[in-house]
Amino acid sequence: MVVVIAAIVGAVAYLSNFGLAGDNVSSPQEETASSESSPPATLSDEEAFAKFQQAFQLIQDRYVDEVDEEKLLQGAIEGMLGTLDDPYSVYMDPETAAEFVQSLDSHFEGIGAEVSMTNGYVTIVAPFRESPAEKAGLQPNDRILEIDGESTEGLSLYEAVLKIRGEKGTTVDLTIERPGASNVVNITVERDEIPIETVHVHRFERNGLTIGMLEITSFSEDTADRFEEGLAQLEGEGIDGLIIDVRGNPGGYLNAVEDIGSLIIPEGEPIVQIQNRDGEKMRYLSTLKEEKPYPIVGLTDRGSASASEILAAALKEAGHYDVVGETTFGKGTVQQSIELGDGSEIKLSLFRWLTSDGNDINGVGVEPTVEVLQPDYFYTAPLSVEEPLELDMLNDQIEHAQMMLKGLGFEPGRTDGYFEEQTEKAVRAFQDSQELETTGVLDEETAIALQQSIVDLVRDQENDQQLRVALDLIVEQAQ
Repeated sequence: MVVVIAAIVGAVAYLSNFGLAGDNVSSPQEETASSESSPPATLSDEEAFAKFQQAFQLIQDRYVDEVDEEKLLQGAIEGMLGTLDDPYSVYMDPETAAEFVQSLDSHFEGIGAEVSMTNGYVTIVAPFRESPAEKAGLQPNDRILEIDGESTEGLSLYEAVLKIRGEKGTTVDLTIERPGASNVVNITVERDEIPIETVHVHRFERNGLTIGMLEITSFSEDTADRFEEGLAQLEGEGIDGLIIDVRGNPGGYLNAVEDIGSLIIPEGEPIVQIQNRDGEKMRYLSTLKEEKPYPIVGLTDRGSASASEILAAALKEAGHYDVVGETTFGKGTVQQSIELGDGSEIKLSLFRWLTSDGNDINGVGVEPTVEVLQPDYFYTAPLSVEEPLELDMLNDQIEHAQMMLKGLGFEPGRTDGYFEEQTEKAVRAFQDSQELETTGVLDEETAIALQQSIVDLVRDQENDQQLRVALDLIVEQAQ
């Protein structure tokens, strides 16, 4: 056990070396700057190790009850990480580390959402596009209070992830607390195989122009190659403009976004800056030889995080590209997983990333140049009707249903959660359109049909206001 503790202390000391993540931050074109080093720690490494070992041995030998050495060691590591107040720095036991590596593969089975530990809560960063999580209505910043009826309090992030993931076709029940909602929401998600097809190619015809769109759902090991292939395909077919869609993209590998930046950002322009704890910076410059002859517009939303934000900021700060949509999530740190020798790993924040102009977006996000919100029904919480809702009742579920009815063209009269006569008429009209029993009561069957109708509406590109504005901008700039 002493050997394991020594290995961990040595690993922690090793992590302080700025050169550790060379594979992630290396670049043929980089500029460096430095600032004064942080003051040395109060204890030397040897003194810190001796103190840690003494505490470990004391508890192991003299605590009133028998202790599990492995749990004691894991608790010590998690305790150290907990003092960092960083939701992205976590310990993974061997089983969890293996699951994490699998999630970086070409596919895995689960619900398809990036999660973090924020202020002690397991929190949705972003559901993947077209994933079970997105279809069920999970949104960025949703807090997961319970998993299958069991509280997440006291769970580590990756313990929660293991409970959420599971075999295709099985379901998981999540109890969600959503910012701005007074009541919790229960959401059932059917797990599925989550393919990691990270780049999707689209074409649009507008005003006689051909506009290409590359939708990036995450940044994995081969994303830059897939992006390059998609771009070559579009350019080979002939395009007058390009949209890069990173909405709902939770991020991924830093080197992937650096490579993509060098395919679209003019040569010599910075793509991103990386800063270590001592303030030392590295700037990564684009290597693109010729500027693209067509306009480029980025698409973002509140679920665009990490590497997505790097790309959006690089486009925006290059000076002549627009970014359309919403302010991004605001994750401005870079993590690397470090093996501890027994199959377990520490995923640790090693750097801050700064925008090409040197701005820190952590907790702030990247603002679009053209802010566009989607229609209100895009943001409604999923319905959870445990008992029928009817005339003169008042609650959040009625408010969500009213927003959905309004979006579908069934005027509910009001959208404040009070079930009035006009809302009853709207429910009747909707039920009639779905060939349901026309009662005017919002029962479970009606709620399921209403939820599915909204999902279909949201997935129809004709209703995507952000995409429409991006296409209009391309047309305006290309003519």
